[in-house]
Amino acid sequence: MTNLDYCALVLFGASWLLFASLTSGRIALPRPSLTKVMSMRRRMWIYNAIKRDLRMIDTQIMAGLQNGTAFFASTSIIAMGGCFAMLGATDEVDAVLRDLPFVGVGGRVAFEFKVCGLIAILGYSFFKFGWSYRLFNYCTILFGCLPMAEEARRNPERTKRDAEAVIAINIIAGMNFNAGLRAIFMSIGYLGWFLNAYMFMVMTVFIFSVLVHRQFFSSARLAVMAQTELDGAEIGVESHEKDEFQGSAKQASTLPHSS
Repeated sequence: MTNLDYCALVLFGASWLLFASLTSGRIALPRPSLTKVMSMRRRMWIYNAIKRDLRMIDTQIMAGLQNGTAFFASTSIIAMGGCFAMLGATDEVDAVLRDLPFVGVGGRVAFEFKVCGLIAILGYSFFKFGWSYRLFNYCTILFGCLPMAEEARRNPERTKRDAEAVIAINIIAGMNFNAGLRAIFMSIGYLGWFLNAYMFMVMTVFIFSVLVHRQFFSSARLAVMAQTELDGAEIGVESHEKDEFQGSAKQASTLPHSS
């Protein structure tokens, strides 16, 4: 491995960390990311669910989130198995790569190091997906503990605490899912290293640019922002849905109840 390989590896790691910081909100930006906006939508979803007694659609959404997470967890395991198979056939795979144009010759040790790095990335994604799946499972249980609409109006403080627990677990599960998916995307850029360090850097920058565009400049983000009307505004922890729910609960509590 050359100094250029190490520089490409540093660029890869820095791009990964920078993108994670931009989308998670650890770096304050005047333009919120799609991930951050959707975290608010998760909050609004739970407070809307409290207002209805029939919550079949909500349980279907929960099941969809779990199934998607399970799919990517299984995909990560299968990809890791393919990487271990590559380690068992290092000479054959290295010989095939050497016949390709623009492939830098690094030797057997360098090839095995790159494969081990890819295994580490896929292993990281599996642990993130696995934990996300478990958290969505917990979220489903907590969601089932939410009071019915009438009881929620009678006891808004308890309902608020229960709802915040569901929201927190749901957002954390989503963050872990996004981290696993981010690792999958970055592993595509990592594949360029098997050709040469220049291709590694080019693919890293390309993947980083695509991900940034999706989070901050995509049509999907514009569609969500048009609905929430939050473009250019910082998304706070609280939402207007919570105020609306508490206001309606206080109004309902002042009405006479039939005995």
